[in-house]
Amino acid sequence: MSAATTSNSPGKWVVLPHYAFAAVAFLALSVLLLFSTDAFSGHYFHPKLLTLTHVAVLGWATMIIFGALYQLLPVVLDCKLYSEKLAIYTFGLLGAGTILLSYSFWNFQLGWTMHAAACALVAAFILFNINITQTARKAPKWTIEADFIVTSGIWLLVTGIVGLLMAVNFTFPFLPLDHVHYLKLHAHIGMAGWFLLLIIGVGVKLIPMFLLAHPEDSKKLNWAYNLINAGLVLFIFDHMLLQTKLLPLYGVMVALGVGMFILYLRDAKNTMQRKEIDLGMQQTFVALAILLLPLILLFVVSSNLNLPQQLLSSIYLVYGISVFLGFVSALILGQTFKTLPFIVWMHAYENHVGRFKTPLPKDMYSHSFLRWQNIFYLIGLVVLIAGVLLREQQIILAGSIAFTITAILYTVNVFQMLLHKAHNLKPFTYGKANA
Repeated sequence: MSAATTSNSPGKWVVLPHYAFAAVAFLALSVLLLFSTDAFSGHYFHPKLLTLTHVAVLGWATMIIFGALYQLLPVVLDCKLYSEKLAIYTFGLLGAGTILLSYSFWNFQLGWTMHAAACALVAAFILFNINITQTARKAPKWTIEADFIVTSGIWLLVTGIVGLLMAVNFTFPFLPLDHVHYLKLHAHIGMAGWFLLLIIGVGVKLIPMFLLAHPEDSKKLNWAYNLINAGLVLFIFDHMLLQTKLLPLYGVMVALGVGMFILYLRDAKNTMQRKEIDLGMQQTFVALAILLLPLILLFVVSSNLNLPQQLLSSIYLVYGISVFLGFVSALILGQTFKTLPFIVWMHAYENHVGRFKTPLPKDMYSHSFLRWQNIFYLIGLVVLIAGVLLREQQIILAGSIAFTITAILYTVNVFQMLLHKAHNLKPFTYGKANA
């Protein structure tokens, strides 16, 4: 891994700013959550909730995924990133679009700022697609991982275009159906098409690698890819044109696709050679367990059950929380400490290996902070969901405080790594060294 990663990896100024922006966005998200407890008692189409969702989706999750992918794509596909300049332009557009859009939603300003934000985001997604598609074309062999990653980028662009149309529709109404109808389309394409496919595409390579496992059968991954994409395409077609009662069936298809991915990881775990599972991987398995909750709720929100409106609104909110603050955030909180330490270590010590005693990647962050981060995260998630279901602002506030502590611990640990510099290196004295 080391040799391949070093020879193909982009410059640190392509990757590391994404981690910095994402950490600050996660902290901002937690602080905004403290001031939004009142928003959880109403409809999910609320300015504060829309702000929280887009900070989580764009500034936190998508930003860090972009940065990690620029570093990991050369490892997954065994080739160099197509363009570092495109990656930097994409970072600027994504960051500016996220800030403008969040400001627009929080203040519910539906004019030029929201339009400019949506245009910047769509431009970022176009550049991102060009970069990853051209990178995948350079790969010596097209793999199932490339299918997942490239397809997820296309779904991200579709999500952005739907969002742009909705932003314009706020000011100049032209869409034939109500806004909530397109919001559901926008959300499900983003969750299943972008996040789920991308996470599977990268996860099938990295998780076995971190476990020192070597599963060989990729049939389950083919099934996962086909089931998730088929379920999503059928959902879009039905939701926009037919509007039948078959939506739960499409949810079953997506859930079966996820199940195939889980079975693949089970096969990997059965062949793993690593005896101990560190805190980062423990959090990754927590994320996979949390994934069960939104899969279950998916059937509830797509079945048009005759439930009281207040309960249904709360279930919708819990569904969104379990995806973005649950599965996706838990995965990022764990995988950051599997990827970022190595990236920083590589850029700091690549030229010193073999000549000086260097720390290990795992020595570059506080394990105590990480342990408490994981604890406060679980407390925050459970308490927040309970507060939303009970519609109790004090409980929601308690969950938000736990999330804020999580974000502080995470941000301190991330910036401790980002600001790390090689210093006081002791040269090897071969023949006398005890290392």
